[in-house]
Amino acid sequence: MAPMRKELAYRPITAFLVTSLVVAALSLVGGSASLARAATDPMTVVKTVVDQALEVLKDHQTPLPQRQQKLRELVNKNFDFRAMARSALGYHWRNITPEQREEFTKAFTAFVQDSYLSRMQDYSGQQVEVVSSRSQGDGYAEVMTKIVQNGKQPVPVDYLLHRKDDGWRIYDVTVDNISIIANYRNQFNRVVNNQGFDKLLQDLKNKQAELAARLGNSQHAD
Repeated sequence: MAPMRKELAYRPITAFLVTSLVVAALSLVGGSASLARAATDPMTVVKTVVDQALEVLKDHQTPLPQRQQKLRELVNKNFDFRAMARSALGYHWRNITPEQREEFTKAFTAFVQDSYLSRMQDYSGQQVEVVSSRSQGDGYAEVMTKIVQNGKQPVPVDYLLHRKDDGWRIYDVTVDNISIIANYRNQFNRVVNNQGFDKLLQDLKNKQAELAARLGNSQHAD
């Protein structure tokens, strides 16, 4: 179990910022989530939530547990976690039952959310610039941004979105041309091939339980 747990722990601060900058914006007010879903321009969606997210990450007056809870409640409305889970599992998705798919999606979603939430306090003033956007075909789009850090080269970050019935949703993010979902897929594929799907699912649950415990400790320390 140790090797898998080490791989699953991969979560550099840049990757955290990528998603939290989008997710955290949705915690400001209920209207911001509606705005994101109603917008027809993916670039406007990303720019709006990123600008507002920076304000949330700078907000140290609101207790951490409240910010975490708002993020958890609203993230599911703006990220397509089922699509992310399916893509992360790759071709193995076809070989598991509908019940296993639901269980994996639930475990994957909780793991990813808790990974980001456990690093909310790591934000140290980085800024984000929305650069451009382009269509990737009917119902798909990519929005290019960059994270600006003092004394360091900007980090290119691209958001991949697709249109659902209720608006645009994010289904992947790339950092320096490396897909976060592809990174998970490589890790998950090795575990399933070597040890089976049940092993992967149990490792995800174990790691998420550790993260949840860490979140509980950080809330008391805030």
